[in-house]
Amino acid sequence: MFDPEMIDPKLLKAMDETAHAMLEWIGFGTLVGLTAKAIMPGRDPGGAVVTLVIGIAGCVIGCGIAMYAFDSPRLTPISTLGFFASTGGAFILLALYRLMAGRVVREGIDPDVIPLDAPRRRRRRRAA
Repeated sequence: MFDPEMIDPKLLKAMDETAHAMLEWIGFGTLVGLTAKAIMPGRDPGGAVVTLVIGIAGCVIGCGIAMYAFDSPRLTPISTLGFFASTGGAFILLALYRLMAGRVVREGIDPDVIPLDAPRRRRRRRAA
């Protein structure tokens, strides 16, 4: 049987801090992902899960770069600098995601130049 009094108080405190940190990164990662999507113009190829993942990864990358650049021992997305750094990281990841998804750059297609031997496409009318 499980007895909650037998658990070490240090372990409970560590588990509480870990759960708090995870919820902090997930919550602010979502806000950061939404902010990056709001800043970047155009249609987004991803949904809610992609926004969450890009936001969390942007938090990790942005805060990591800011900690390295400003020689800070710890930077969280809750701080003002952390939020801007995280949004910048998510913005960069969103731009890379759009490049990979083919929304920004389409190789081999120039919309202004149509080859002369290109087949014509005709739309068929549906019967009413």
